Amino acid sequence: MENRIRMQIFIFFYILGLNIFQASGADNSTQMQYFTVTIEKNAFNNITAILTRFDMDDLVVDRINMTTNCTQVGITTMCTCLPGYKWSDKVCQSSHSCCDNSCNFTNKAPMCIANSTVNIKGSISLSSLDYQNCLADTSTPQYKSCNEALKLKLQRVYSTLRGFDALHITKYSVGSVIAAFDIIISAISTQDLFNKSQALTKDLNATLNMQTTGVVQMSIPSYSVCYTSQHTVTCTSEDDLGVNPIWKLKRQNVEYDITNGTEAQVTSQPRITKVDLKRITELWEGEYTCSYKIQSDSLTITHKASAVLDVALLPKTDISTSPQFPYCTKNSDLLTVKLSCKIAPNNDSYNVTWDKKDIIAAIIPETYSTGQTDFSATTVVSCNSKDTAEVTCIFKNTCNNDLTSTQEQQQNTSTTINIIPVGGTHCNSDGVWKETKAGYTAVIQCSGAAGQILRPCSILGVWEQEDSQCVNQNLYNVLQKAIIVDIGLGSLDGNAATVFSQLQGATNNSRTINSFANINTSVQVLVSLSGKLQEISNTSTVNDFLTSSSNLLDRSLNNSWTNYKNNNQTLAETYLDSVERLIYMSNLTSESKKTNIAVGTCNEKGCNNTVFNVNVTLEGSNTGIVKTTGFQQLQDYLPHSDNNSQPNSIVVSITTENKQNSVMITIDFPLLSPRPRNVQMQCVAWDNNTHSWSQNGCEWQGANNLGRCICNHLSSFAILMSRYPLQIDGETEITYTGLCVSIISLLISLVIEMTVWSAVVKTNTLYLRHTAHINISLCLIIADCCFLASSIDKIPEIWCQTFVVLKHFCYLAMFFWMLCLSSTLLHQAVFLFHNVSKKNYLRFSLVLGYVCPFLIVFITFLTNNSGAEGSYYNRDGCWLVYNGLLQGSIFTFILPIGIIIFINVFSMLVVIMKLLDHPKSTDKSLEKEKGAAKTVLRTVILLTPIFGITWSLGFAVMILDLTSGNIVFIVNYAFILLNAFQGLFILLTTCLGDKMVREAVLNRLRKKTSASMSESSSKLDSSWKK
Repeated sequence: MENRIRMQIFIFFYILGLNIFQASGADNSTQMQYFTVTIEKNAFNNITAILTRFDMDDLVVDRINMTTNCTQVGITTMCTCLPGYKWSDKVCQSSHSCCDNSCNFTNKAPMCIANSTVNIKGSISLSSLDYQNCLADTSTPQYKSCNEALKLKLQRVYSTLRGFDALHITKYSVGSVIAAFDIIISAISTQDLFNKSQALTKDLNATLNMQTTGVVQMSIPSYSVCYTSQHTVTCTSEDDLGVNPIWKLKRQNVEYDITNGTEAQVTSQPRITKVDLKRITELWEGEYTCSYKIQSDSLTITHKASAVLDVALLPKTDISTSPQFPYCTKNSDLLTVKLSCKIAPNNDSYNVTWDKKDIIAAIIPETYSTGQTDFSATTVVSCNSKDTAEVTCIFKNTCNNDLTSTQEQQQNTSTTINIIPVGGTHCNSDGVWKETKAGYTAVIQCSGAAGQILRPCSILGVWEQEDSQCVNQNLYNVLQKAIIVDIGLGSLDGNAATVFSQLQGATNNSRTINSFANINTSVQVLVSLSGKLQEISNTSTVNDFLTSSSNLLDRSLNNSWTNYKNNNQTLAETYLDSVERLIYMSNLTSESKKTNIAVGTCNEKGCNNTVFNVNVTLEGSNTGIVKTTGFQQLQDYLPHSDNNSQPNSIVVSITTENKQNSVMITIDFPLLSPRPRNVQMQCVAWDNNTHSWSQNGCEWQGANNLGRCICNHLSSFAILMSRYPLQIDGETEITYTGLCVSIISLLISLVIEMTVWSAVVKTNTLYLRHTAHINISLCLIIADCCFLASSIDKIPEIWCQTFVVLKHFCYLAMFFWMLCLSSTLLHQAVFLFHNVSKKNYLRFSLVLGYVCPFLIVFITFLTNNSGAEGSYYNRDGCWLVYNGLLQGSIFTFILPIGIIIFINVFSMLVVIMKLLDHPKSTDKSLEKEKGAAKTVLRTVILLTPIFGITWSLGFAVMILDLTSGNIVFIVNYAFILLNAFQGLFILLTTCLGDKMVREAVLNRLRKKTSASMSESSSKLDSSWKK
């Protein structure tokens, strides 16, 4: 028996030797051969002693091993792989029960292969024309000859590898000539494979790509691992492959690189590499691949191992009841409530139960078109029960900690059933909102979006406003990806690039994100990435980030930036902080401008950037790259609790590459709205500690540099403008007091004029003077009275308009009568012997004093929308409109009185010069100098009030801004005092200061006194006689 077996084997290998491939060099060709030996069962133990080495002339047969043990069992054959061997992948895939176990076959049983068997898939690209016929039809002789020649060429190279089993060319394709082939080798030296393949590429002048399976062995749990458990996936190789491995995970037809992250840690050493999974969820389920890629000029060999990790998942559940608040009526005792527990699409099987006793209907799973599965049941609740019923939905899975132990995990989700008792306070049904118990919140799921819509029912049973937390589904998906960018699935930079790209796409259409929930979700994406990234070096990623950040500031989204506080920080603050950090870490070397965000960069000493017309200059040492960012609209969203001011510039953020202890930053802001006169501006920086604007370290440069700020630290900056102009303390009180005194003084002055008129007015000159005095006093009295009347709060519009017209006319008339007076004095001073008749003077004065002001007021009234508010006058103060330099109706008042004051000053100077003009004398005594000085001073004092020269301070008041310092307040107080009390000064200078008038008044008083005394004496004498 033994000799017969040996003879059969000898003959088999002899025939084999005649057909073995012949190597083309010094190396020997090898060939694996498989054969079946049928023996008696009792001879099985002796067979290994017979299968020994055979030596022939040029053939050596060795490594004769048994691989498979098969036994006939009825009509089937039961086979088992012997130690060191396994079923091929083909057998495992056809019958999963065969892997690592005995297997039954009805047809011819396959043989097991060595555990060290290596499968190679190769692709060789041939540039030589010698193999063009391989692209011909497979039935042609040319194809067969070409195919056989190439196959023989490959076999002569790879048959020299120890353990060579088979080589097959599977197909040809175009691209020069590309041949795909498969090689099976029982064991391999990776260095031999590389050397021989490299020699083949040189010999054929070809490019060769090869992928091996079996060189690298993967160790992975073969059972369903528990949810959130920890496991390690390991790859080993017999040889040191000399390159770092690449780990990948394929899930749902998407392939991810596995890198170091919060949930995965990759470590590699020679001959071994592993991935430690710290928290296994559905994200880590799928096919794992580790590969070593070895390359030279025309050769690429990838050693690869793959296996599948199965995870016993626990679902994310959404529990609800229908109705949400069961409504009890007088005739009801028990109410039926449907319990619903929905889970996302999932292929796992669960044991689902409800933790409630009164389940009256079985759990019925129902799958919707969205892929969601609803596990529902029915229960009953009692209207008489005072206890709140709680129900819990329980999902259980089955998983393994290792090969031998099995356990159950469960996911519990609970809710309460809140009944509305008979007569209980509640909100009535309103459209989609069903009856809701008072003090509770009704919830409905968003349609076509992620999230819920909430509507509280107040304790009084009144519906409150809806709170929509619906988030655009695409935007919601972007946030979920942002949360996991750093877990180790894919590179952090690559994942971030994908998220920014998708965020940019999701926010491009502002109409799809026009809600607070969507803006909040978008900002949370930026928050997540700003906390996980260290650097953004990819230009397209930076562009996507800036575009998406700019999209969120679109003007159409103004109402979506609700000032909702979360942990004392508003959404706008969170946005600013996140974008600042992302810009700081971005590789920006040149200006980048989007619709609502612009970034300027520089790295020079004395750096200067311009964003949205805001010019920023930074002085510092070793600043590195300076980045200046401008944000449109953001100033309106940042919290500002001071109701006395408002933002009047965009927000500008400044960061430097290197930390700075001392800097000087000059910022020139263009103002968003014009600054009214006397309005205080504040240069402010955002304070993250107080969550508010702060003036610390910043200084406004005053009214002459409206938009300029100088700051000594880095931050985000803006300008605030006061809502109200600066007020002069006591201004109103002084004005009203002065006007009252002025009116009384003017009335006294008129009484005096009328009283002394016949005694004083004896020449044409005096007639002209006193006529002007009376008209000036009358005009000023009317104007001052109108001024006081228009100061009443909530004055009717028609009265306000009337008072403005009267003040405009009367003040102008007063100044034109002052012009008449100064013209008369100037004429007398220059033309001493020329007299003007009273009739001509009256005609001239009436035309100049009343007709000219009337024409000015009339034309101004008509040309300003017929005296319309905002065009001709302002309701605030009932006075003319000022719109800037030479703009507004106020200048129809300012320009005439300015010209008149100039002429009056000129006239006064001429009068002074004439008074000082005396014969020249060598005797210039001190007394004469003093006399001249007194003359000048007396003239100025007497003429200034009646010439209206004190009003010249009004030009200084208009030119100077109250924010410029204390000197401006002094000028304003002087203007208020001198003009509010102008009537008093006129009384003092024109009546009491005039010697003739004073004497006439005294004489009149003396006459009255003498007459009174004479009458008293007469009465006394008469009484004595009696």
